[in-house]
Amino acid sequence: MPYQTSIEKEKKFQVIEKFKRVPTDTGSPEVQTALITSRIKELTEHLRTHKKDFSSQRGLLKLVGKRRDLLNYLKNKNSDRYLKLISDLELRK
Repeated sequence: MPYQTSIEKEKKFQVIEKFKRVPTDTGSPEVQTALITSRIKELTEHLRTHKKDFSSQRGLLKLVGKRRDLLNYLKNKNSDRYLKLISDLELRK
């Protein structure tokens, strides 16, 4: 079985296409937050079945913190983009 990346290329491409701001955008806070959110969802499902996988749990907590930092940055820079992003990603706030 070939090695699977944390997020498949097709799924990553779809997320980037949905959240990019300009045609060549891959690093805006919106895209980064969306990619981290999809990874968080995958890890959450993994941890539902593997409750004692503490290294993955630590990685999940680090991703949540990174996403929180990106959202705080976006909230301070442009609150309209922040509100649109959390509604698109269906995040609580």
